[in-house]
This record gives sequence, C-alpha cells and structure tokens, in this order.
Amino acid sequence: MAFELPDLPYAHDALADKGMSAETLEFHHDLHHKAYVDNGNKLIAGTEWDGKTLEEIIVGTYDKAAVAQNGIFNNISQLWNHNQFWEMMGPGASAMPTELEKAIIDSFGSVDEFKSQFSAAGAGQFGSGWAWLVKDTDGGLKVTKTENGVNPLCFGQTALLGCDVWEHSYYIDFRNKRPAYLTNFLDNLVNWENVASRL
Repeated sequence: MAFELPDLPYAHDALADKGMSAETLEFHHDLHHKAYVDNGNKLIAGTEWDGKTLEEIIVGTYDKAAVAQNGIFNNISQLWNHNQFWEMMGPGASAMPTELEKAIIDSFGSVDEFKSQFSAAGAGQFGSGWAWLVKDTDGGLKVTKTENGVNPLCFGQTALLGCDVWEHSYYIDFRNKRPAYLTNFLDNLVNWENVASRL
C-alpha cells in the first residue's frame, strides 16, 4: 500500500504569527514533503520494501559506510522526518511539561543549556540536515545533528524533537539567518507536549 502525504495538523497560516509563514508551509509541506512521498512510492514499488513500514525501510536501507545514501533511504527517511516535524510544532502556547523539563535538566544542566546545544548543532550542520533531541540507547537525552535525511532511527535512538535545517525550511522567512530560525523554532514553534509524549 502506497504511503500518503499526511495533512498538516493545523492550517497553513496557523504558525505565521510565530515566525513560520503560510508560504513556507505551502512550499515545504505541499511541494517538498509531497515529493518525498511520491518519489519514495515510485522507488519502493515492486521491491522488497513494498509493504514495509517507514521505520523498517529506513533502518533496512541505511548504509552507515556510505558517504551518500541511496534514493529509497533519502526519500523515505525524509518522508518520516517531515511527518514528525509538523507534529513537533503547534500554533498554541506550549509550556514544557515537568517530566520533560526534569529529563532535560538531568542531561544538560538547564533548559537554556539544552537550547544552546540544540541551536549550535543546527547552525553547525554543514549543508542540509537536521538537529535533534534524542533519547539515546542508554536512556539519557542528547543533542545530535544529521546530514541530509539521516535520522535517529538509524542509530537506535528515539527522536524527541527535530528541526529541519534544509534551506526550504527557513529561507522564505529568515533568508540565510539559520541561527535566528533555530532560536525562533525553540522559543515559539515547538509543541513541548508532543516532545514529552515521545519520552
């Protein structure tokens, strides 16, 4: 069964007051995310991956020894990444739940230190990729960054929060100011209840 483009969990203009315009969501969700869905479906059709879950395909096609990943991985992983990304943001005010705040303080010393490390990871990712807050295999939280479409599933980690630092995610609203986009993402866009639900 072919994968489908999920609807946004809010209107295209719902995040505009928080720094992510309707135009960005129209390009990012309706065009970029849809392209990953369409290309992924074409690439897996008739292969051993047809009928598998997104997670099974990602783990099964990731090549840790490769400099560049294969087309199936790239499209399916980006499809999964974006499915999570929209859910990790929201239009309403979102306070950080106590259990998440405690876990972050236990791992980073403070929420501010976590935000600093997350922003640095995203700003320091050369070229396209993602910044992540993950629950590692030892149960602790850590900040990571990945190139292109690579995500925490490839390393046995649980993705709690991810921020897309491909230019199409921020260029309309922030031009080349990726650090400002990351700060705005953490301060205004994150749905912390969703992040906490992934612990």
